[in-house]
Amino acid sequence: MSPFAILILAVGMSVDALIASVGRGAAAPRPTITTALRTGIVFGVVEAITPLIGWLLGIAASQFVQAIDHWIAFGLLAAVGGRMALHAIRRPADVAAEERNGGFGTLLATAIGTSLDAMAVGVSLAFLDVNIIVIAIAIGLATTVMSTGGILAGRFIGVRFGRYAEIIGGFALIGLGVMILVEHLTA
Repeated sequence: MSPFAILILAVGMSVDALIASVGRGAAAPRPTITTALRTGIVFGVVEAITPLIGWLLGIAASQFVQAIDHWIAFGLLAAVGGRMALHAIRRPADVAAEERNGGFGTLLATAIGTSLDAMAVGVSLAFLDVNIIVIAIAIGLATTVMSTGGILAGRFIGVRFGRYAEIIGGFALIGLGVMILVEHLTA
């Protein structure tokens, strides 16, 4: 996987966490740098672990589906990207603003909820010749940076920007799936 494709994947996987962070930042009276860093680190660590779990599950199943692995990768990425975009389009504009910040448990639950799509992507990556550690680190770093910034910018950016970012991230994942499919069908 090229560095550009890894960057697209990392940013695409980080959009859900960015949206949640913007919502948390918008709901907080004055988010501090400590709050922003804590949120970014929690989201980043969870987002880096889940594709590894998915990858391990995919490796276990890969021997049975090698002939159609590129179709599976395309299908999973397209489904995750489509879900992201559709969810953002259908969601009322003020939903994220209603989210209230809670304690660490709420933060962790939100991080896990926003990273489940990264697990599905990890499954699809098991069918490709990729360095999962590099990809997981890229996803974790992108998520940490985007979530930290999302908390701090939440009050200024608002919920509308997050919705468009989620739509763009969804279409980026679909595009990545198409690139994988085209690469395997034309090789």
